[in-house]
Amino acid sequence: MTDTVTEARPEPTTAVTRGRGRRLPAPFRLDGHITGAQALVASIAGFVLLLAVWSIASASGLLNDALVPGPVAVVVRTIDQIASGELWVDIGISFARILAAFAIAAVMAVPLGIVMARVRFVEAMLVPLSEFIRYMPVVAFLPLSIVWFGVEESQKLFIIWMGTFFSLLLMVVDDTRRVPRELVEIGRTFGMSDARVFSRIVWRSALPGIWDSLRLSMGWCWTWLLVAEIIAAESGLGYRITLARRFLDTELIIGYIIVLGLLGLIIDQLFRLAGRRLFSYLGKGRS
Repeated sequence: MTDTVTEARPEPTTAVTRGRGRRLPAPFRLDGHITGAQALVASIAGFVLLLAVWSIASASGLLNDALVPGPVAVVVRTIDQIASGELWVDIGISFARILAAFAIAAVMAVPLGIVMARVRFVEAMLVPLSEFIRYMPVVAFLPLSIVWFGVEESQKLFIIWMGTFFSLLLMVVDDTRRVPRELVEIGRTFGMSDARVFSRIVWRSALPGIWDSLRLSMGWCWTWLLVAEIIAAESGLGYRITLARRFLDTELIIGYIIVLGLLGLIIDQLFRLAGRRLFSYLGKGRS
């Protein structure tokens, strides 16, 4: 009788098998996990990298200091504005304009967008009109806004509102459309009226998405604020940038641009934090 010797065959080495032993750390993998501390360090590193590149380019002479001053000169000039109190006054004036225009746009866009998304007649009548107006350049309305409102506060509010309202309105429509129709049918099965379906089902289901749309819209407000204040204003951050341009005060211009970015970032993070608290039931995956 012949003994049969079975040799153990080595498992084929595939690209997947070879790669398993040297996978990237989780924060660097596609859809990998990152802790709060790691995210904070990465965020700070991004700013430090930008500052380092700017400093090196300025110190090496690659940048013309008259046109693009170094970070030290910008910081010194901004501190002067803080010490004189002008920066705080400019921030207060501009922030008040943004809050007023944003509140008007939100109060109008949110309820109207919900109705447009769920009432077919209103959707057919207003969605094409809103899309038509949304593609009109807001900058083209600047001369008309001055004719209509002069250079009063209402002119700035109109430009910020115009640049925010129609885009926010259509985003609210999309957020509301994502509410599953099955939930609405369940409400009707339990005998709920249309008003209760709106308030108890549609509104509550769409609210997390609407909150994110409001956060994005607040970012647009800063852009349109600057446009309005640069063209026709006698106060505010945009006005101060225009004034600095006349005197080639590039340190002040860049300093105020950085201040605008920081203010926008702070408000955006506050929106994110409030969203996580309000909608904690959605889980940690919410951004």
